[in-house]
Amino acid sequence: MIIGLDAGGTHTDAVLLGAEGILHKVKVPTDSEHLFDTVMAALDTLMADRDKAEVARIVLSTTLATNMVVQNRLPEVGVLVAGGPGLNPECFRVGEEYHVVSGALDHRGREIEPLDELELASIGRELQAKNIRCAGVVSKFSVRNPAHELRMVEILTPYVETIFMGHTFSGALSFPRRINTTYLNAAVYPIHKNFFEAVNRSLKAQGLSVPIRILKPDGGTMDIKSSQGYPAQTILSGPSASVMGALASADSEKTSLVLDVGGTTTDMAILLGNSPIIAPHGIELGQHKTLIRALHTESIGVGGDSVVRIAEGEIVIGPDRQGVAMAFGGPVVTTTDALAVLGQLDAGDKDLAKAGVAGLAEQLGLTTHEMAGKIFDTACRRILLAAAEMIETINSRPVYTVHEMYEGLKVQPDQILVLGGPAKQFAARLDVIETELEYGAAIPVPVWQVANAKGCALARTTCEVTVYADTARRVLTAQGEEFQHSLSATATLEDVLEIATDLVKVKAIRQGANPEYLQIEITEQSEFNMVRGFHTTGKNIRVRAQVKPGLIHGYDCETGQLNRPDL
Repeated sequence: MIIGLDAGGTHTDAVLLGAEGILHKVKVPTDSEHLFDTVMAALDTLMADRDKAEVARIVLSTTLATNMVVQNRLPEVGVLVAGGPGLNPECFRVGEEYHVVSGALDHRGREIEPLDELELASIGRELQAKNIRCAGVVSKFSVRNPAHELRMVEILTPYVETIFMGHTFSGALSFPRRINTTYLNAAVYPIHKNFFEAVNRSLKAQGLSVPIRILKPDGGTMDIKSSQGYPAQTILSGPSASVMGALASADSEKTSLVLDVGGTTTDMAILLGNSPIIAPHGIELGQHKTLIRALHTESIGVGGDSVVRIAEGEIVIGPDRQGVAMAFGGPVVTTTDALAVLGQLDAGDKDLAKAGVAGLAEQLGLTTHEMAGKIFDTACRRILLAAAEMIETINSRPVYTVHEMYEGLKVQPDQILVLGGPAKQFAARLDVIETELEYGAAIPVPVWQVANAKGCALARTTCEVTVYADTARRVLTAQGEEFQHSLSATATLEDVLEIATDLVKVKAIRQGANPEYLQIEITEQSEFNMVRGFHTTGKNIRVRAQVKPGLIHGYDCETGQLNRPDL
């Protein structure tokens, strides 16, 4: 059996998945101040009276790291940056303890300015005096040569407990995104480490000594040990859980608009058949543009618990949330209250909801029932408008899915897949009012209440590696894999392709993938001659390989069953 758990901003959902499909599901309110207690309570409820020995693995998705970034609660960490040709690193300052240091490499990784080791040691002592225990070091062009970053770590180690190196996160060259990625990893590391170690210890104490995997924003998973080196990889895992949950029931011949209507936000994404669209350059979260590989998802502040107001004679919904709906004892009117008044909610106190909605209705000269209908319609139209803007953005540039790139493709959904607690009600209403956009039928996905937890359970382990070869320097590197070898001057693209394939296979198995079901593909390959003095001096070769994101082997989307001997 597999446990999938998604700790969202409003509710935490968990499912127990067996060969027959979903065996048990639970939904509990999320206490964001005590997330560990929430996760353990959901797991306790899910496994009550169940044989824990039959659980094969657990896949978790949490808002832990995302909340820290969004709420600006990141602890101070040291960031040491060595520049090179181009813009001054001061332009990319992040955090209070940001230090631009001496030392530079050129675009091929050759040293053009040495590090100032006395300067680095001085900064280390300064960080130690301020009790700053985590740091990140970044050298421009470190993906071509990590020597400066490795030396910076050696010098800082006596003063700082944990240090992240920029070259380990991606083979892409973007210097500003690498700085942000390194900073976020260092900043979320302590709370990520403490949280998941506590979960691991508690589960073991309860007899659940099984592999724990963490959902990533690209829809794949990694094991808990690997996540300690890349904690920022858990940012935005919640929306990716929604996509994976919808993927389990997506029509392979259609383009689907995915809408996960939660209590605080609605998360949106696009599926081209069975392929999610991906953000090719990495997550953008607030001011932080990163190299973290992620599905293309967008969120708006319209959910079941979003505040409903009247402003200048118009209904305004969200983006804030001030607790639960009035029907459940909350302080302000929400969309959920409108559903209660319309008779589309089985739980809560309908009279409390009516009283709240009536107050707003009076301001617009409407009946309570009319007002509830207008609130619900406004919420649906806000979501559709935001979805249209997202699709327009996607169509303004080449479209990348997790498997391939499309030039000139115009995305036009054929159907809307809706999940989340009120998915059934929203799907029915969207189906009525969605006419001009021609997005097709709106359909609640199976087990829509906990579909994102199901998506967690079904996500497979993924990873990627980028290999860079410089035959003139006779060097081949795969940054992030701590792989650097000498290379023949006559090495070819085919040689590098083979090395990249082997490396991604080893990495995937190390992170918990089943070696029997690996699907490896090359997502990028390029080579060009390097010329100096009218003569070709060698080749520059770059290859990126990945394990395809998707659902685990053996899952039948039509029956919802798993046909695997290891469950």
